[in-house]
Parts: sequence; C-alpha cells; structure tokens
Amino acid sequence: MLIIHPVVELARALPALVGLLLAGQGSGHGARWSLIASVLVAGAGTLRYFTTRFRVTPAQIQLRHGLLRRRTVAARLDRVRSVDITAHPLHRALGLSRVVIGTGTSDRKGHPALTLDGLRVADAARLRDELLHRRPAATADDETELLRLPASWVRYAPFTLSGAVTALAIAGFAWRLISEAHVNPNRFGPLHTIERHLITAPLWQDVVELVAATIAFVAVASTAGYVLAFWNFRLTRHSGGTLHVTRGLITARATSIEESRLRGAELSEPLLLRAVGGARTLAITTGLRVGRGAERGGTMLMPPGPRAAAVRIAAEVVGAAAPFTAPLLPHGRRATRRRYTRAVGCSMAFAAAAALIWWLAGIALWSWLIVALVVPLSVPLAADRAASLGHALVGDYLVTRRGSLVRRRAVLASAGVIGVNVRCSMFQRRAGLVTLTSTAAAGRQGYRVQDVPTAEAVRIADTLLPGLLSDFIN
Repeated sequence: MLIIHPVVELARALPALVGLLLAGQGSGHGARWSLIASVLVAGAGTLRYFTTRFRVTPAQIQLRHGLLRRRTVAARLDRVRSVDITAHPLHRALGLSRVVIGTGTSDRKGHPALTLDGLRVADAARLRDELLHRRPAATADDETELLRLPASWVRYAPFTLSGAVTALAIAGFAWRLISEAHVNPNRFGPLHTIERHLITAPLWQDVVELVAATIAFVAVASTAGYVLAFWNFRLTRHSGGTLHVTRGLITARATSIEESRLRGAELSEPLLLRAVGGARTLAITTGLRVGRGAERGGTMLMPPGPRAAAVRIAAEVVGAAAPFTAPLLPHGRRATRRRYTRAVGCSMAFAAAAALIWWLAGIALWSWLIVALVVPLSVPLAADRAASLGHALVGDYLVTRRGSLVRRRAVLASAGVIGVNVRCSMFQRRAGLVTLTSTAAAGRQGYRVQDVPTAEAVRIADTLLPGLLSDFIN
C-alpha cells in the first residue's frame, strides 16, 4: 500500500502536474513547481496507509479513513450484494488487489463507499467468501463453469461502439497535449505528407479516405479494447449461491454476485452488433454500478458474442428460458405513428434550423444539403424503433423491449418490482397512450413499457402489484 497509493494519486493528478509544468516554462521554474507538487501528492497518498483501518464483526463491516476529517463507514453484512476484486498492473506485480463491496448504495455518484485497496490476493478472496458465503474460501470443486470466452468471439469486437469512444478520447488527449506544448504538427514528416495529399486530392477522395481511415482506426481500437477487457473471461456458479465473473488482460477483475439478489437479466444489442447477429448479457441486480458502461461496471455476464449464446446464458442465470424467447405484444399503430412523427419531425426541424443559420452566415447551398440527409435517414430509424417496441408478462417476469441504437430486452422478476410510475405527456394523451415504468431496487432502477394503451398499462400494473392502482381507477 505504501507504493500503490502514492502512484495512484500521482496518476490522478497527472493532468494538473503536466499543466503546472507547461505553465511554468515561461519563468523557468516549471520543473521545480511540478516536482514540489508531485512530492505533496505522493505524501498525501502515503498518509492513507497510516489512516485507513477496517474490521469485520459478526454483524457488520466497518471502514475508517481520513486524517484531518476522520470518516467511519459501516454496513450490515446482510446488506452486502456483491464483491468486486480488481488488480491493476501495479497490484498484480505486488500480489495485491482492490476490493469494492457493493451494498446497494455504495456506487452512487461513482464513489464506492466501501473500498479496501491494497489487500493481499488471498486475503481478498477469503474476505469475499466470508462476506457472501459466510464460509472459508471456495475451491475449484465448488464452481460450475457456465461460460469461457472462445477466442473466435473477437470477430464481434469491431462492431461495438466502445472503439469510437476510445478513438475520440485518444484524439482529444493528443490534440490537447499538442496545443499545450505549442507543437506544430506540420514539422512531422508523415503528418505533413498527409496534409499535402488532402489539399491536392479531390474533395470526394478526401471524404472517402477519411471515412475509411476512421472506420479502420475505430475497428482496431475496439478490438484492442475487447481483448484488454475480456481476456480470459469466465462465468461460473458457486455452490454457495453466487455467480463469479473473472476477466481482464492487464487489469484483472473478479466480480461476485449473490444470486438471491438477482432480479433478472437484460439482453443488450447495439445497432452494429445486432447487424451481425450479436448481443451481450447484463445482470439486473442490486449493488452493482449501472449507467457507467457495462465494461466498466460489474453487470456484464457475457461480453459481445453470438445472440444465441447470450440468450442461453441469460436463461441459465435467471433459471427460465421462456422470457427471453417468448413473442412480445406490439404496441399498435398509434405507438408506431409516434415513432415516425418524432423521428421525422425532429430531423426536419434540425435540418431547417441548420439551413437558416448557414443561409444567414452566407455558407454555400450545397453544404447544408448534407444536413438534410438526416431526414430520409430518420425513416428507417423510426421503423426500427417501432419494430423494437414490445412487452409481455411471462410467468413471474415482466419483459420489455425498446431502443434502436441500443436495443434492450429486459426481463425483470415481478418480485423485484417495488412500484410503478405511469406518465402521460400532452401528445401521448391525445393518442391515448401512456408510459409505464416498473421501479426496482436493482439494475437501472426503472424499466419502461413505452407508449402502451392506458388499459394495457393498468393490466400490467395490476398483475405486478395487485390492487396498487385500484384507488386511483375507482
């Protein structure tokens, strides 16, 4: 821990340290101030070792940390939902790991409250089994393997959208670094050659080459990210009633989910991945990060792969296959009409606003016609969104599906529904439609059945929570 904490704090403060170094170049003291700041940051990280303590009692787990502001966090053991063990390269080199204990509220705002950093690997595994199983550390004989990632699934990596995010982050950081360092890119031979080629080549050729280069870069970045995140991916079921997910090439990660806290599963199909017959499986459970990206959170039960495999894993985890294969009820013509009205209407308004702005600015006519292409493209988007809408009540599960860029089929156990929220906008009221949201203390906290007739929404709510709406209906 004396090594890990200072290094981690220095990595977090790296942008500020680089900015301080560049800002002080004019006076010639940039390196000195940057060195002083680095020493202070490393010293603050070292203090965490001397001011952090934790203990596990028969009733709760307690964590105390802080020097100037002492803070003690405690959670009852029966509130522990999951245990996430992560080992970054420095952790792995030192035989240590980082443990995040999910209690249902510890992940809010991206700041886990119960985080134990710098535990030995064996101690982390023993703590995980004591918290989740109330028993000594598990052995290999206690686990049943549900999935081991085949190497051939890497072919799905270029069709994930994570590569685009990675590419934008890399490009933004590089541009920011070049700007702060006052470096002229034209001084580099390859970049100067590329710039001259783009200037001399026809416009259509520049567009084709830039699009092809962007697609290739995103595909390579997506593949690299897929390998780094899901290397040696394994999903196993422990005899004590937990699911274990292990993955990672450089950063190893192991997430344990208590099955009694599982409330369902979700099939996620991003547009490009859906085009090649792929999907991924996410867990709907309490105590795990949601909304920060499935790769960064702990909800991933199966990485991008064949849709049939995603359905199989979801069915094995939930214990029922019918909710993931049963046909869904369509939402009717009025819901379909709303998809087209919203998609085409918004695209036309955007194109008209862009045309007006560019006309006032005196920009050539042909340039804003490119923006007008979003209008015809909005028609297939509306058709896909209309085809995605659907819901069903299958046994003890509510099944809802929606989305186009990312189509999600969520299967939520009725026992996990703690309330319903019925909303109706002015336009929905004119069409006789409402949106019903089933709230749950798990996953995304709410799963919407969008644009359904009022009578159908009442039927769903009465099936999930009998008598809840009777006072409002009568």
